[in-house]
Amino acid sequence: MLDRLVTEQNRVWQRMLDIRAAAEGEGRDLSAEERTNWDAAEQRLTEVSADIERLQRMASLEQVDRSQIVVTGAGGDDRADEDQAKRYDVAFGEYMRRGMDGLRPEQRELLAGGFSEVRAQGVATPAAGGYLVPEGFRAVLSETMKAYGGLMNVANVINTTTGNDLPWPTNDDTGNEGAILGENTQVTEQDVTLGQRKLSAHTYTSKLVRVSLQLLQDSAFNLDVWLPRKLGERIGRAAAKHFATGTGTGQPEGITTNITVGVTGAAGQVTSITYDDLVDLEHSVDPAYRLNARYVFHDQALKMLRKLKDSEGRPLWQPVPAPGMPATINGWQYTIDNSMPVPAAGAKSLVFGDIAAGYIIRQVLDVQTLRLTERYADFLQVGFLAFARMDGRPDDPAAIRAYAHPAA
Repeated sequence: MLDRLVTEQNRVWQRMLDIRAAAEGEGRDLSAEERTNWDAAEQRLTEVSADIERLQRMASLEQVDRSQIVVTGAGGDDRADEDQAKRYDVAFGEYMRRGMDGLRPEQRELLAGGFSEVRAQGVATPAAGGYLVPEGFRAVLSETMKAYGGLMNVANVINTTTGNDLPWPTNDDTGNEGAILGENTQVTEQDVTLGQRKLSAHTYTSKLVRVSLQLLQDSAFNLDVWLPRKLGERIGRAAAKHFATGTGTGQPEGITTNITVGVTGAAGQVTSITYDDLVDLEHSVDPAYRLNARYVFHDQALKMLRKLKDSEGRPLWQPVPAPGMPATINGWQYTIDNSMPVPAAGAKSLVFGDIAAGYIIRQVLDVQTLRLTERYADFLQVGFLAFARMDGRPDDPAAIRAYAHPAA
């Protein structure tokens, strides 16, 4: 299906190019019929591009293969630990469907602390009905969060097993350079100045997800995939907002919050941008960072950018610059994150640069779920909620720059 959509995307794009070429070849504007055909093709192109993005996100989620999980214990017995991990996985699945009353005594013991690898990652609260999720469950949840927050796919994401404050060293040595050394001359000194930021672990909750008892009892219902995706969607949406625009006080500091503005639009460009502004923004980032540079913006910003043309009248947006290549803006790849600011007065709607160097996200792996059996019993429903701890903040400020719309 994905191949068919990519083929249609190419065909529709070529149709638009042919319409424009016909008008330009005769030195005239588009006729009413050509304008109608152009608008219809552009609408279809938007729909197909969105379908392709959805399928690509789904494909990334489906790459999580629980059968490949291998856990290495302190004793070094990989096979024994792998078997124990599988037993924990099965016990956790039974707990999700049937609660503690539906578990065998050895399964209860395993969830309560028999699996040393899981217990080493944090402290569960069995008295409150919560247990640490197994690796496969956590992998699906994490991939879902990435799908709903595009920035997580391109930032530097680090995983830690505990939530202690993590000191993170920083350094900007771009103002220093070497020198030619004369014969019999002592080498001069130039210290490297290190700074430090702190990565915390803010607790995010999915809020309650209610599942009917009938679904839980239905073995055909894939709870182990459905539930972490639902929980991941909610946590992902909440965290994505903070990764984009968080204040840094009691929450992550967003990538746009204190970013250096590379270009500010001219008066009146509150929802627009010019080709020259894009060029200036790209060159506001040092060439050392541009090798791995890309854009990050909201889908509404993409809508704005798709209308831009270069000095030859060619659209800057290329849906398929070459077979097998991703879409680009002015030759640069881009990531859509709908938690980024939309084009508006004073908004920093575009971020450009080496995102992996410029922004860091921390995930704590001890994700925990709670199963609420009695609270919704009169509805024949069971409530689930998850907790995940994350933080994010700019890493190397020189690696990224923003485009800011004027105040008016």
